[in-house]
Amino acid sequence: MADLEGLIKRLHAKKCSQEEILSRLVDEIKIYKDLSDAEVLELANAVFSDTMTAINQRTSKKVADILNYPECGASMHDLGVGCRGEGDFFVHRLLAKISDVGVNTILGPGAQDDAGAVKGKHDVIVISVDGTHSRLTEFPFIAGFHVTRATMRDVYIKGAKPLALLTDLHLADDGDVGKLFDFMAGIRTVSKLTGVPLVAGSTLRIGGDMVIGTRFVSCVGAVGVVREPHLIAARAKVKPGDDIIMTEGAGGGTIATTAIYGGRPEVIMETLNLQFIKACEILMEGNLFKKIHTATDWTNGGLRGDCNEICKTANVGIKIYEDKLEKLVNPTVLKMLRDFKIDYLGVSIDSLLIFNPPKYSEEILWALRKAKIKCDVIGTVVDTPKRAELISDGEIKSLQPLYREAAYTKVKKLVGEESPLNKEELMKRTAKAAQQSIEKSERIIKMLSLREA
Repeated sequence: MADLEGLIKRLHAKKCSQEEILSRLVDEIKIYKDLSDAEVLELANAVFSDTMTAINQRTSKKVADILNYPECGASMHDLGVGCRGEGDFFVHRLLAKISDVGVNTILGPGAQDDAGAVKGKHDVIVISVDGTHSRLTEFPFIAGFHVTRATMRDVYIKGAKPLALLTDLHLADDGDVGKLFDFMAGIRTVSKLTGVPLVAGSTLRIGGDMVIGTRFVSCVGAVGVVREPHLIAARAKVKPGDDIIMTEGAGGGTIATTAIYGGRPEVIMETLNLQFIKACEILMEGNLFKKIHTATDWTNGGLRGDCNEICKTANVGIKIYEDKLEKLVNPTVLKMLRDFKIDYLGVSIDSLLIFNPPKYSEEILWALRKAKIKCDVIGTVVDTPKRAELISDGEIKSLQPLYREAAYTKVKKLVGEESPLNKEELMKRTAKAAQQSIEKSERIIKMLSLREA
């Protein structure tokens, strides 16, 4: 995929001439477009003209504040955004800060929980949204299946019953429309098997005419309800002394990606299941959510990320026993991860994690096992130390997240899991840019309020 607008801006910033820029644009366009030389040059000139006009608008005193954004000099790559490690969590905390407008919520972005929740007239409305795995763009069915399952999980684990799904699809200008249909088929499969309908959506091109290629990006959201606010299984409710129950996990989008790009087709099929949703339905049918403090899913960032975020949110510590934990990771999946030397604690396994007072553990385990769901108590919540630890062969090991999630493809292994040397400076500049965004919003709010007065 080629971002023609972004390419022009980058070359313009490097002081390239118009002729040099147009020459590069022509080369890019010819890769994807079956056009005559004259048509290619005409398109290149049009894209160049639009882009330069937009660049010049940024200097206009009337709209400069609206059109320009606070640059922090840190890229998505630099901060590991989307990689569910330390850098990603840092950016998400800043996004949560920007989104806070002082309106009361039961679970807002600041909670860094799996889903959000607000009080309706009669029920609590629970909402989640999950982005499709970036490396599954060429495999839309499995992408649609896993992202739908993921967003429904996030609603279920808050103790809510999913009622509806929604989606947003973006396909680049040269993408085959069949990708949209195959992705929707993945959504449809989960929708039909669970009885939760897709009721809304949007379909657009990535970057309109300014981006060429076949890339596909999307998301799926879910909406559910729960009767009373006190039934919301929020992470902040976790208490010292809680047992941690885990169900067997076989992974989702991340494991499927690892299998596809690692040449392990047998593992892909292991990920196609609805065990997690089945487990949540059992908890609901048995009225067991009122007996747990919270539930979460072992997803991107791995157990390392999930446990440490819970420790921060609930101000507790967590101890995990690896001998029990390993037995609940699908053996086919675990073998692949070990063959590829991938830290299984740092990637998504898609297990259900339940935090509950010990007196309810046997009842919960019995209900799940009766439905042939493998599960066990794999850890406990402690008051101190306020961090996540792994007990392995009697040795206490750190369960801290890395800067990025465990590298699970060849490309990710090249990128690495370590933080950049100037991490602190990057984070400082990023935090400043986030604050500037809040200030910009307040200026516009003030302007619009005066205009409407």
